[in-house]
Amino acid sequence: MLTKPDLSDESILTCLRDSYGLRPAQVTFLPLGYENSAIYRVTGEDGTTYFLKLIKEDFNEISVAVPAFLHRQGIRQVMSPLETSLHTLWLHERGFHWILYPFFEGKTGFERALSKAQWMELGQTIKMVHSTSLPARLEERVPREGYSHGKRELVMSYLEQVKQNHFDDPMAARFAGLLLEKQDEIRCMVKRAEQLAQKLLNQGLEPVLCHSDLHGRNTLVSAQDELVIIDWDAPILAPKERDLMFIGGGVGGIWNNDQEVEWFYEGYGWTEIDAVALSYYRYERIITDIADFSGQIFGLRGSVEDRQKCLRLDEQFGPGNVVEIAHTTFGKYFGKVIR
Repeated sequence: MLTKPDLSDESILTCLRDSYGLRPAQVTFLPLGYENSAIYRVTGEDGTTYFLKLIKEDFNEISVAVPAFLHRQGIRQVMSPLETSLHTLWLHERGFHWILYPFFEGKTGFERALSKAQWMELGQTIKMVHSTSLPARLEERVPREGYSHGKRELVMSYLEQVKQNHFDDPMAARFAGLLLEKQDEIRCMVKRAEQLAQKLLNQGLEPVLCHSDLHGRNTLVSAQDELVIIDWDAPILAPKERDLMFIGGGVGGIWNNDQEVEWFYEGYGWTEIDAVALSYYRYERIITDIADFSGQIFGLRGSVEDRQKCLRLDEQFGPGNVVEIAHTTFGKYFGKVIR
């Protein structure tokens, strides 16, 4: 959420005292995150700082259970939530799911370019994640990749809507104009993703534990060069390319440099990359954004600021960004590429 929810600071402080046994002195709303989550910085009486995430809906306990498990396995770069007084990783109060983390003072990959050492560390960390075997009780709760056509169908539905409907809301009208302008290219991406999904269903690639949203904003680096990976909101058992598509994928107009890709794989190690999967995930990421942004814009969901962020979809079609890179990936490879 980019606007503060209807929740008083005092009620937040009280809940933290009662449920976490803290002695918080101040809570500060941070205009970060998406429409269903609110972010706060909490400062304790002793000066210790915490990062509080409140999720209004669509909460799945694996989003805290998986990173906690990985952290316990010694993967320190995975940010793990703190336990409540009852030794749970989250609680539900005042209409929100509450998750508390240590506050990590750092800059995202969007704000600060990673050094060679940090790219190698990121590669090593993701390799450890991909090599992790979850305990059966946790593994059975983690979703498995099914190459669902749900988002692709949604996008095609929205393309039909913008051709037929008039929108009085200025943001909806502007977004509809963008979809109409790019409709041929969007239809092409949907068709290619559908073809690639069918190939992958037949291939049966080995699934590994994936973060699923490994872009620059979810990678933080401190002033002391410490690196952490945050926002494990949607872990999935999927081909490793589910994560590897972000390396060189251009999300946010960054991480599109061949040298950075080489540094990452120096850390990750030799691996065989399935180019069908890489292509599929790069297209499907764009399609998912179009579907989600359309739902928020046309459904009039969230604050004005939240909806305005969706209008930045046009940036994805710019040079060096995700659409261009997805097309290049599709055109360059057929079959497998070896690193």
